[in-house]
Amino acid sequence: MTKSVSIDLLHGSIGDKVVRIALPLALTAVLQQLFNAADIAVVGRFVGEGAMAAVGANAPVIGLVVNLFIGLSLGANVVLAQMIGQGDHEGLRKAVHTSILFALFGGVLFAALGELAAARILPLLSVPEDVRGMALTYLRIYLLGLPVIFLYNFEAAVYRSRGDTRTPLIVLTVSGVANVLLNLVFVLVLGMGAGGVAAATALSNLLSAAALFVLLCRSKTELRVIPRELRIEPHMLRNILHIGVPAGLQNMVFALANVCVQSAINSLGTTIIAASSAAYNLEILSYYFCNSFAQACTTVVGQNYGAGELGRCRRALRVTLLLDYAFTAASGALLLIFAEPLLRLFNTDPEVIRYGAFRLRMLIPCYAFSILIDVFSGYLRAFGESVAPAVASLVCACGTRIAWVFLIFPHHRRFEHLIQVYPITLGATALVIVAWWAVWQRRSSGRQTETRQEV
Repeated sequence: MTKSVSIDLLHGSIGDKVVRIALPLALTAVLQQLFNAADIAVVGRFVGEGAMAAVGANAPVIGLVVNLFIGLSLGANVVLAQMIGQGDHEGLRKAVHTSILFALFGGVLFAALGELAAARILPLLSVPEDVRGMALTYLRIYLLGLPVIFLYNFEAAVYRSRGDTRTPLIVLTVSGVANVLLNLVFVLVLGMGAGGVAAATALSNLLSAAALFVLLCRSKTELRVIPRELRIEPHMLRNILHIGVPAGLQNMVFALANVCVQSAINSLGTTIIAASSAAYNLEILSYYFCNSFAQACTTVVGQNYGAGELGRCRRALRVTLLLDYAFTAASGALLLIFAEPLLRLFNTDPEVIRYGAFRLRMLIPCYAFSILIDVFSGYLRAFGESVAPAVASLVCACGTRIAWVFLIFPHHRRFEHLIQVYPITLGATALVIVAWWAVWQRRSSGRQTETRQEV
């Protein structure tokens, strides 16, 4: 059993603690993506381009659901972090048990809704007829695993609230290795194709969720889970959802906009679907460094806000931005340097490599905007301000991308023109969120000044 490690975020230096939280988060996400990429690599190498396209065509739908789950779990992360800062042990106990039970019930509900809608989703994405059957099989099997995916994200949020990102990383590493081995068994030995990699993913997710649950039950900290005390406290759930729902919607809005873009990509043929899917599974590795520092910022600021350390909150924002740019730039540069050899791991078709490399060159520099979006959104969430970033994402990201797909793409039906939507929408979203933060900061400072004068 791994030993849970918490970090004192209320005292001492900030930068080293942000890195200690962020790097395991980034590595966790990178490993998760590498194991997901193994799904595509296995079917691409041993089944064929069609099966690879079938798995890749589902990426936006899966991203939509997973991003919603991650956003909702951020609500638990913030609430727990604030209570740790306040020293509210009774509130922590109630919030932990509410989070776990809500995740389980919520995952079952989403799985049921997903299974009902699965057959209607793929035609909306313009998935080619020759791969639609395989794509539907993959999606249905994947959706069965939603309860454990939802549960894992909330369990990981419980650990993150104390600054412990190492435990989820260790658990994910073990389950990810199991995923790769199961991929090979189901595809090479049992000949299950796209459905086989979906089954392997579902089983490995079950393993990771079960492992974290057992570790939480054995924990010696105030975050211990006691199964007989699992119940939903309405006021705790409201607090979690107050932050988590806008955060989930913000994540989902980006994913929804990407569903529209993926639908346009799917209309360009199997080769471009395969190329875009391979590139996405590489570029997202750099993005995970960007997003992990934003999550670290939320945890650090949440605890210090709960403790009333507002000056320390502002220092955490500055430090996080600097570190995020450094680590994201380094990871992005490596991907651009080794783009073609990495793409060949997925498919050796020269056209797949050419289109995939183009997508990488277009999107990786855009993470300069993503850092601003994620870090400032995470900072605002730590204070309970979760609605404004979601609205900005809805208008600037989702609205503009949908407009681009339906108004501009039909007149310029080329992959090169379609991909230009990413830098435009990310830049606009970053500008609006940073501007809102500046307005909110001035208002907050004004309220604090008035309070001091009254005292």
